[in-house]
Amino acid sequence: MSKTLIQTNNLKKYFQTPIGMLHAVDDVNISINKGETLGVVGESGCGKSTLGRTILRLIEATSGEVLYNGENILKYDKNRLFEIRKRMQIIFQDPYASLNPRMTVSEIITDPIRVNKTLSDKKSISDKVSELMEIVGLAERFVNTYPHELDGGRRQRIGIARALALGPEFIVCDEPVSALDVSIQAQILNLLMDLQEKEGFTYMFITHDLSVVKHISDQIAVMYLGQCVEIAKADELFMNPLHPYTQALLDAIPVPNLSLLGKEKKLIEGEVTSPINPIQGCRFYARCPLSKKECLGSLIPLKEVAPSHYVSCVLCI
Repeated sequence: MSKTLIQTNNLKKYFQTPIGMLHAVDDVNISINKGETLGVVGESGCGKSTLGRTILRLIEATSGEVLYNGENILKYDKNRLFEIRKRMQIIFQDPYASLNPRMTVSEIITDPIRVNKTLSDKKSISDKVSELMEIVGLAERFVNTYPHELDGGRRQRIGIARALALGPEFIVCDEPVSALDVSIQAQILNLLMDLQEKEGFTYMFITHDLSVVKHISDQIAVMYLGQCVEIAKADELFMNPLHPYTQALLDAIPVPNLSLLGKEKKLIEGEVTSPINPIQGCRFYARCPLSKKECLGSLIPLKEVAPSHYVSCVLCI
């Protein structure tokens, strides 16, 4: 049986605004087994990236728990958090904005090693940089180049090498391929999967591209306005989507099949409602074609409707 590495319990992250409280992450309960990948999907602004950063404590949670190997890291003091961050890293979305333009490739990869003092002598550090560059597929000739001299794919490989520098166990991949060309996306995805197979990394893979998430994920969580509305194994979610929002997302995937050209698609109508002081009940209510009065008024919890398949919808309860 797989061991749970990351688990959140009723995790919340709210932001105060002039007109009310913005519910960026609201009562999220997820778990990720060691060596597996949880894909997190949803529209822009649904709270995917905020969830990842809150788990890593790059931003502080409003309430709830983040369990790492069974320990709540939200209670860690500064010293314990410094140590645990060696085991938890992030690959950012924009491979240019996340790199210091005044540092060379070598200096960028060396930076976490220097800060954490995991290696001291120059030869060991140089050997480690060469090893990491080889692992992520960066030619050694780029060791003294700057980010602006490289293309997007190579920049993202630098970000991956930096994330691997301290030997992490858990990595949040925050839309790591969305800013790249399609052919480069495939290379980076294959690299991440190869690394996972060799090193046993555990990933939270955040994306809005469902074709990508199916390729890399063991389990998928669908988010809408700060909440998880459906969680299931990847194959199960694509074969049997239960929440109306999940169904609409999957229906929007382009199908390269001319025989299906005239097939009617379920389009999501209306705009995403405000996450500031949201309604009590289903937050997809205003856009859902199957909504009814029971959808409002009370919290709709995630319920297991099939083995390892959870959904938050009155139609499935």
